[in-house]
Amino acid sequence: MYSNEVMVPVLLSLRVAGLAVVIVFFTGVLAARLMAGRDFPGKDAVESVLTLPLVLPPTVVGFGLLLLFGKEGPLGRLLHYLWGVSVVFNWWGAVLASTVVAFPLLYQTVRASFQGVDRNIENAARTLGAGEWRVFWTISLPLAWPGLVAGVVMAFARALGEFGATLMVAGNIPGRTQTVPLAIYVATESGENRTALVLVGIMTVLSFAVIFWVNLWSKRRLKRWTIADEEFARR
Repeated sequence: MYSNEVMVPVLLSLRVAGLAVVIVFFTGVLAARLMAGRDFPGKDAVESVLTLPLVLPPTVVGFGLLLLFGKEGPLGRLLHYLWGVSVVFNWWGAVLASTVVAFPLLYQTVRASFQGVDRNIENAARTLGAGEWRVFWTISLPLAWPGLVAGVVMAFARALGEFGATLMVAGNIPGRTQTVPLAIYVATESGENRTALVLVGIMTVLSFAVIFWVNLWSKRRLKRWTIADEEFARR
């Protein structure tokens, strides 16, 4: 009965959130690595810009993206000139909005993990002749992996639940840009409470699963570390 009203927004939300997390993964890890390992003039200002979407209202973020990527915006004009495409009022706009609002969550978590990596281990690898990329892939990234996993999962959850910025940039077009949060809003406004309840239930289950998995994974990893420390102490 509710197959189209439910499944279409759910599948679109999963696709948007998944692609947003892929983009956030590469950009967030790169930015976190650069910011965690270097000091330069204006670093605090750059940090503030990178984390600004975390504290700004989503509608403000969406309006800013509209100014940049709209038909009259500088980046919007550039995209149209180079490739003849527009990200406004299509599902790529939803990906853009989700990426921007999810980025600070992964960035902050991964940056903290990189800052916690023992620099002596990295320096020892450099002394033995390892280049920066090899140090990153074989030492820094594996040691920061717990924070990276947690950041990816939380970024996915944030992208999945994005509403305000998506509405501003992508609009609310059924079957094209209407994600689950937008579908819930529309269903509630039109009095379709049963459809809204089903969508709310799906979002609640997905969000619970994300948080539950992160907590379970963290406890299991901590338990393995405890066992490893005990075995090392007995030797």
